Amino acid sequence: MKLGTNQFVYSLIPGLSVMDRYIITELIPPFLFGVGAFSSVGVAIGTLFDLVRKITDAGLPIGIAVQVLMLKMPLFISYAFPMSTLLAAMMTFARFSGDSELIALRGCGVSLYRIVAPAVVLSLVVTGMTFLFNELVVPAANHQASATMEKALKQEKPSFQESNIFYPEYGEVTQPDGQKIRALRRLFYANQFDGERMKGLTILDWSQQSLNQIVTAESAIWNPAQNTWDFFNGTIYVISPDASYRNIVRFENQQLKLPKSPLDFAGKDRDSAEMNIAQIHDYKEIVRVSGDAKKLRKLDLRVQQKLAFPFVCLVFGLIGAVLGTRPQRTGRATSFGISIIIIFSYYLLNFICEALGLSNVLSPIMAAWLPNVFGVGTGGFLLYRTAR
Repeated sequence: MKLGTNQFVYSLIPGLSVMDRYIITELIPPFLFGVGAFSSVGVAIGTLFDLVRKITDAGLPIGIAVQVLMLKMPLFISYAFPMSTLLAAMMTFARFSGDSELIALRGCGVSLYRIVAPAVVLSLVVTGMTFLFNELVVPAANHQASATMEKALKQEKPSFQESNIFYPEYGEVTQPDGQKIRALRRLFYANQFDGERMKGLTILDWSQQSLNQIVTAESAIWNPAQNTWDFFNGTIYVISPDASYRNIVRFENQQLKLPKSPLDFAGKDRDSAEMNIAQIHDYKEIVRVSGDAKKLRKLDLRVQQKLAFPFVCLVFGLIGAVLGTRPQRTGRATSFGISIIIIFSYYLLNFICEALGLSNVLSPIMAAWLPNVFGVGTGGFLLYRTAR
């Protein structure tokens, strides 16, 4: 079996040295073991108990529960990739150290940096795998799992906001003295939305320096052919600069040149865990027009977290390899326990940074990447100390 794994690694990267192929071959089995173990624990804690409760209390069909469980698996597999990298590095290098293989390699003049290099390279490969998995598989699976659960429990919700759609639009406004400032241009409110038609609309328009019109309508739909809104059964109140009514226009059908943003905003009721980076960027453009700084900051943080999370594999691979080179023997159970402590410490730091990012103490980039920077710095320092 070991020979087969070695041949597989060599076929993937034929330019590797014998030492590199040997180390990578030894890393792969514990990595696969870690993926299975951590995924199983994550599914059991994060999903299985909740599904069992829904089966017994809410009458969820077992077939649907199994389907939801399978759809939730990609999420926990993506979480297991970095943890498995840590476990594999610790177990493999601990075995090397316990069997005196590290002493033999260093006696042949091979530096510790060179010995750890294959683990770092494999960590980078897993980093790429994790990023692709999180972008192409996890968001779609999460969305499908939520939709399947809601439909089975007859709580199906449409993929849009149904009521109380409140959308402020900000933009550049020219003051009477010619100064341009960013201010509220329009305030859009709809009482209901069925996925196509807005109902119970009120629009306050400040686009001409001051409140110059109020539009109320029974309903409205977006006209994509003419890039306008078709309003039905409403009234337009035209207001003079002194805040008095200048004119009142009642209509049965009226087209108004207003932005499509409120419709896009109402039609994007989806959690960031169910969107990839491109979809979050599209949603950010809608939120940016609304001027919701808090929501925009949260989306910026989620994008940076999706970019930073795969590099946890590199952090864990480096730290695991260095800790594994300690001279004492470390069994599988001990390595697993130490891995849990490191993982908990890392995610605690990640949670603290996320809270600081959401509260505007740290920038989204710093909040997302600071744990990785700290982890790589710690791993590099430990490697330098161990190599000496």
